[in-house]
Amino acid sequence: MKRRPTRAVGPSALGTMNQQPARNRQFGQEAASPGAASLSPGTPEAELARVVTFLGNLSLEMDTALEPTTPNPHLNMMLHLLKGHIEGRLVSASSLASASGVPYATAMRKLAEIQNAGLIEQRPRTKSGRSFSLHPSAALLERFSELASRVGRIARGAFDGPEEVEDYFYGGSYVPGQAAIAPPKALLSPLKLTGGLRILVHGDPTFMVMGNLKRQFEHLVGTEIHQRAFSIDRLHQEALRNAERKRSAYDLIAVDLPWIGEFVAKGVIRPLTEVMDTARLDPSDFHTAGWRATHWGGLPYGVPSQTTPELMFYRKDWFAEEGLAPPASAAEVIAAARHFHDPRSGRYGVAWNAARGTALGHTFMMTCAAFGQPIIDLPRVAGGYDADHLSAGDYRPMLDTDRALAAAEYLMELMDYSPPDILSMSWYERVRPYAAGKVAMAYGYTLLAPYFELDETCPAYGNTGYLPHPHGPEGAPIAPVGGYALCIPANLSEERVAEAVEALIAFTSPAAQKLYVQSGSRTAPRYSVGADPEVRRLSPIFETVDQMSWRDELQFWPRPPIPRISDLIRLCGHELHDMLRGLVSPQTALARVQARAEEILKTPID
Repeated sequence: MKRRPTRAVGPSALGTMNQQPARNRQFGQEAASPGAASLSPGTPEAELARVVTFLGNLSLEMDTALEPTTPNPHLNMMLHLLKGHIEGRLVSASSLASASGVPYATAMRKLAEIQNAGLIEQRPRTKSGRSFSLHPSAALLERFSELASRVGRIARGAFDGPEEVEDYFYGGSYVPGQAAIAPPKALLSPLKLTGGLRILVHGDPTFMVMGNLKRQFEHLVGTEIHQRAFSIDRLHQEALRNAERKRSAYDLIAVDLPWIGEFVAKGVIRPLTEVMDTARLDPSDFHTAGWRATHWGGLPYGVPSQTTPELMFYRKDWFAEEGLAPPASAAEVIAAARHFHDPRSGRYGVAWNAARGTALGHTFMMTCAAFGQPIIDLPRVAGGYDADHLSAGDYRPMLDTDRALAAAEYLMELMDYSPPDILSMSWYERVRPYAAGKVAMAYGYTLLAPYFELDETCPAYGNTGYLPHPHGPEGAPIAPVGGYALCIPANLSEERVAEAVEALIAFTSPAAQKLYVQSGSRTAPRYSVGADPEVRRLSPIFETVDQMSWRDELQFWPRPPIPRISDLIRLCGHELHDMLRGLVSPQTALARVQARAEEILKTPID
């Protein structure tokens, strides 16, 4: 009986199995499945990888199973080179000679023949040029891509017959999951940037992971990388200072998502559509909220390098021991915090951002959202509020309303069950006591999870659950999107723009982002990375965030990226800090914030 060909899981089938709804078609995001990735089954790169592996294994079998036999050094070296390219490993001349299967002198002659045929590129690894790496040329990759399709047809014809092969791929099998993303590969042409690639970033765990991988990425892009990292407020100042320079000191800058409108209005960044074909980024692969948050006036101004929603972390083991359900509402957070709060034993109910200024300002914005209201007047839409058309202007603050008051009073209640130093807690300080087993719950961005997910000595290690923001009486579960986009400075010298674009694509690719995760990051802006089986085994965060995205809980309207948002954040953070200290009532604090916010929003952008 003739065997029917095994069918592969295509993107549509993956989308059905994962119950992934069609995504927003605005902002260049076509409907696609979360499994779409650069190395998903059936893509040219996946076909190339499979055929290189197949030919290598076949060649080895023939060389060892049949006697006498003659090695094929040309093929052996090209397969070794292509495998290194696919796996993101550097390949040297000596390693090629070793893989050739012939004596060293013969191998070097054969290698010279391949180079003379234009199939191998040589790139210097040091300034002196004495050390270099070898890479497949565009011609070699093109020829092997063509060979991949021919090998597939030959194999199908020989073993499966001609029936029903139109949607079958060579080597495919029906597997109910996402194909693993391969390691990043070296660029076909190394970047030629005088002085190397210069990047301005935030000093958070994800960007620090990028710094730790500096040497590896220098080999991949072919040039030195210089990365400067600042705290959030200093990063904002440095980006604005850089925009005043005649020529940008940075090729790429990290922009906090709420700053997009301000940076566009002040001419700090330029739209990606001016410098590249954004289809190269595969926009449909990004979490919808994260991708939309990089837009202004319908144009993309950056690429999500982190999509890190703020969630509620809670101790699963503590809640289970006490027979308590995870808190879904603000009232349940207060009840649970009261239950666990025991200062005499060094145990506290909840930790959060309450430090004066930017930290507390963010907390208040997102708490207002959990209570069902943005901090400016936005039109209601399905799933929340419309923050896609903010470039039209005419913003009205909504900081002295019943829902804003309920949010402020909730923060006042949290004070009763917080650590004694809560008024100085900001981004990292709120997570440290949670990781140390002193706090039952903590509001925190997913990028902070490495503090306890990667440290087996932490009591919170392996005992943490993740929830969207517990909501107020008139709100709904929400996971406010945080994170950074990598952007092209508007004043970047034109001769550097094309190279900066290639670096931007490389650093935000699925392969690069998977590498960040494997090196300790807990942010994944792309569906394909969150769906990667190797990534999912590292942390429950990725599946949780994907599920929140599918339920439309991932939203960016809680921090609307209007031009004056930084001023509003600081304003809220200063006035409400006085409220938390008991110097003014919530009503007085909100009245002050509303009046000053109205003045701020009427002030023209410099």
